[in-house]
Amino acid sequence: MLRNSPESGTRQFEPNGFEWIYMETSGRRYQRLCESMVRNQIEARGVNDPRVLAAMRNVPRHEFVNESLIDQAYSDHPLPIGEQQTISQPYIVALMTEALQLNPDDRVLEIGSGSGYQAAILAELAYRVYTIERNRTLYEKARQALEKLGYYNVVCRYGDGTLGWKEESPFDAIMVTAGAPDIPKPLVEQLGMGGRMVIPVGSSDSQMLVKLFRDEKGIHRMELGGCRFVKLIGQRGWRGE
Repeated sequence: MLRNSPESGTRQFEPNGFEWIYMETSGRRYQRLCESMVRNQIEARGVNDPRVLAAMRNVPRHEFVNESLIDQAYSDHPLPIGEQQTISQPYIVALMTEALQLNPDDRVLEIGSGSGYQAAILAELAYRVYTIERNRTLYEKARQALEKLGYYNVVCRYGDGTLGWKEESPFDAIMVTAGAPDIPKPLVEQLGMGGRMVIPVGSSDSQMLVKLFRDEKGIHRMELGGCRFVKLIGQRGWRGE
């Protein structure tokens, strides 16, 4: 239903009774699907950080997928978002987020904005999120989605994420959402004391999810398990095709 705005005289959308019912019903349906996702896909697999689970419940995943795939938004698998990229499986998002052990005052760097969904999850848990995307189309879509949902503590940048964001470093945590052949040196250099990094490392077909931790003795490395991500393209990653 359209109405005239008394301030501007422009036409604006105003839902009628049936439309309100539809919107409410859709909202409840997504809420139910989200709760099922958290319980059956995430908690059931061992992710138990209460703050991470709350973030996974709070962020509307369906707002970050293509309209044609919206009914699959809370399914247990990644989804294509265009430009040969994907939004990660919910469990992997939660696992990587939990591994960062975020505090409310942390400053986080994300490499690979993609849909913007992971940045929104991080924004629920940290003071500020700096996210970099090398694909112009995805950068614009992610920025708009985050702004629409009010994630004003996320700062978006278009550029080569393998070089990090030196001007804003050091970071308390760094998350890389694409598979790298090796850990980019600039990212290690931009990790602050006590900082944590989670990054998939390996071949173009399969990787190991690696966690780094920096303390006064240096950099410590642990492996979290096998995974498969799209390639991290950039000067310190895979060469572009």
